Amino acid sequence: MKFVRLAVAAVALLAASGAQAQGKTQLLVYTALETDQLKAYEQGFYREHPGIEIRWVRDSTGVITARLLAEKANPQADAVMGVAASSLALLDSNGMLEPYAPLNLDAIMNKYRDSKNPPAWFGMDVWGATVCFNTVEAKKRNIPKPETWQDLTKPAYKGQVVMPNPASSGTGFFDVVAWLTLWGEKGGWEYMDKLHQNIAQYTHSGSKPCNQAAAGEFVVGISFEYRANSNKAKGAPIDLVFPKEGLGWDLEAFAIHKGTKKLEAARRLADWASSKNAMILYGKNFAITAQPGVAEPLPNIPKDYEQRLVKMDFKKVAESRARILAEWTKRYDAKSEPRK
Repeated sequence: MKFVRLAVAAVALLAASGAQAQGKTQLLVYTALETDQLKAYEQGFYREHPGIEIRWVRDSTGVITARLLAEKANPQADAVMGVAASSLALLDSNGMLEPYAPLNLDAIMNKYRDSKNPPAWFGMDVWGATVCFNTVEAKKRNIPKPETWQDLTKPAYKGQVVMPNPASSGTGFFDVVAWLTLWGEKGGWEYMDKLHQNIAQYTHSGSKPCNQAAAGEFVVGISFEYRANSNKAKGAPIDLVFPKEGLGWDLEAFAIHKGTKKLEAARRLADWASSKNAMILYGKNFAITAQPGVAEPLPNIPKDYEQRLVKMDFKKVAESRARILAEWTKRYDAKSEPRK
């Protein structure tokens, strides 16, 4: 991951120098988008706005959120793209976002955008929980395929489950929020206490658990559908499991950072990010886009996927984020992988 961040930074610096030479407007955009998605989105935007150059700062959701909050008094970003809506709701509550109604706002479903007018943020696509289950390793160890979240607390899975650390990963955070939503405060923490007994490691990336399961390092990786589908498409011996109780989720979302000196360019990026052309690109990776009827059906994703998502109140989640993470860290952080 450190190498990826350095590589993205190096590309950004080269792009920046090229942009200066060509007289282009440079936008510094903070993102948690997967590195294998960035190029397609970037090229889609450049086709329509060749006079604007994007410099990406990329990391996991939790890391990007913490960095933005740390920079509140001295903001660096012009825009935030592909970061969890729950994080953007938190930034908004801190007065850090510039409200803007993009040209395509009316096409975005109300439940997938900020309710204020103009909105502080809007959604791009839904990313939700998926369990990656290695069928080959499971057969060797006589481990049954799980159907529910509760199944993962059974003795058969001891030491064979990996999941993202919610303080680092948006995927890990929406899992924890989902369990607290499904079973309440008491029942949610009791579930996580049981699950913790079977956890081998908490990773700092939402993709890594599925990558580890795909490689046969562990039988079960709690991850999200894009990474699960992409690994399966590459031939990994994994099944995608969507636990029956309900699925945690969040939105990859967009916002303009308050105080940007490049407001017009940031608005052009917002217009594009909310457009049908952009939604078509998002739909190649995710089953649900913020504009309805755009995404084509994806393999391995159930038709009732949207109905399986737990209820989300982004404002409430933002308000409880610090408390939830403090409690989770106190209870479970001892099994987290070392930070790089």
